[in-house]
Amino acid sequence: MRIKPIASNMTELVLNDGTQVLFSYETPVACFQNNKFYKTSHKWSRTTSKHIGKWANMFWNVSFDQWHDMPQDYFNNLVKGA
Repeated sequence: MRIKPIASNMTELVLNDGTQVLFSYETPVACFQNNKFYKTSHKWSRTTSKHIGKWANMFWNVSFDQWHDMPQDYFNNLVKGA
């Protein structure tokens, strides 16, 4: 497991299986897993939405229409115990 600061209030956690998880502030909100992009379906702040978009474009130049929405619990459970 590896933690990588990305920008102000943005952090990426790389899990042992290679899954990359984006944290906005202290909340996991998106991930790249099994060659697919996922983002939370929960409506957080405008800033968190910007973090998700910035992360997607920073590394993979992926538009939101290529992301799969998942419930917030999916991301919470993904990092539980990490």
